[in-house]
Amino acid sequence: MQNKLEIGIIGLGKFGLPLAQTLTKLGHGVVALDRSESRVRQVQDSLSHVYTAEATDIGVLQQLRFQDLDAVVVSVGGSMESSILVTLNLQEVGAKKIYVKAVSNEHRKVLTRLGVDHVIQPENDVATQLAHRLSNPGMLDLLPLGGGVLLQELVVDQWAGKTLLDLKLSNESGVMVVAIRYAGQREYTFVPPADRQLATGDIMVVIGKVDDVNKLKP
Repeated sequence: MQNKLEIGIIGLGKFGLPLAQTLTKLGHGVVALDRSESRVRQVQDSLSHVYTAEATDIGVLQQLRFQDLDAVVVSVGGSMESSILVTLNLQEVGAKKIYVKAVSNEHRKVLTRLGVDHVIQPENDVATQLAHRLSNPGMLDLLPLGGGVLLQELVVDQWAGKTLLDLKLSNESGVMVVAIRYAGQREYTFVPPADRQLATGDIMVVIGKVDDVNKLKP
């Protein structure tokens, strides 16, 4: 399995709750907040660190150490104003990575101007992906595919000094390297040379079954 992450989830609605539950099942730590006391009570059996709190209060975020988490996801429902205020609070406390669910294109534009790391529009994103799949049957996706196939980036550490020939990933791990962005370069090299030594910080793009990819320790 990959390194355990500590993720904050703000808002436990139709998007935030399954996200929090799935991260928990994958073995990651989740700190979840929701303003609804009844909703928090309903999910206490599936989430070990869940609190009834108002994330628009910056003191709450500081008290729960959201600045120390690996990433925070904001999914506060239909309120654009609350979402923006929570995002500003997270930026002020120094949250490392911030993902925010946008409720409209206007909301997305504001979040982008605020410098949010990742803006998510689930319905729009799914519709776009479906359109591409219908137009290009069999295309690969950047997300987990039906059947448990994953295209993922890996940062080289322990594999530094080795070549793809040395690693024999296709034969021994069932994983294929489709591209590498070598340290210091801006562009990916597709179908990378098998005899070039890897260096610390190289980014490899691999494809394989989820379990096989997660076993790798690059």
